[in-house]
Amino acid sequence: MKLIVGLGNPGTQYRNTRHNAGFFLVDELAKKLGVSVEQSKFKGLIGEARLGQEKVLLLKPQTYMNLSGESIRAAMEWHKLGPEDILVAYDDMDIELGKIKFRPKGRPGGHNGIKSIIAHLGTDEFARLKIGIGRPQGVDVVSYVLTNFTQDERSEIDGAILKGIEGVDCFIETSNIQESMNKFNG
Repeated sequence: MKLIVGLGNPGTQYRNTRHNAGFFLVDELAKKLGVSVEQSKFKGLIGEARLGQEKVLLLKPQTYMNLSGESIRAAMEWHKLGPEDILVAYDDMDIELGKIKFRPKGRPGGHNGIKSIIAHLGTDEFARLKIGIGRPQGVDVVSYVLTNFTQDERSEIDGAILKGIEGVDCFIETSNIQESMNKFNG
């Protein structure tokens, strides 16, 4: 079983914000797999699907970004999953808008959702999909991540999400984040 997590903030006021790029990915992946991510469990919304022979659990933590690790840890413990079984998708300001990068591990880089996950799992060794939202110019970082994408920006993000889903499929099928990195980074 693989656990695919999209980070974001719950609530209609955050629905289309830059910080919800991870939620966008999980929603599109759910649509592709023909499932909904609406069941409330593990302090999040979940959906279950199959991709080939692999069972896939999709999770959107509803704890707000800074406490995402609580939801992920609860799901992992219930399903007896290890860090090698998860992939976390989230927004990254240090990556150009519309670009993606897969990584096998790493530091949080100032991202509070990733800080929470590392704290709750006790490791930074879990696969990630970073979705580039670009760095703000002359705008407070918190304000920037909590504002909506423009129509043009959302078009670029949608393209990145589709490419990201291909990489997530590769990760699920191969259980190897390196394959996703080789094929989809950039």
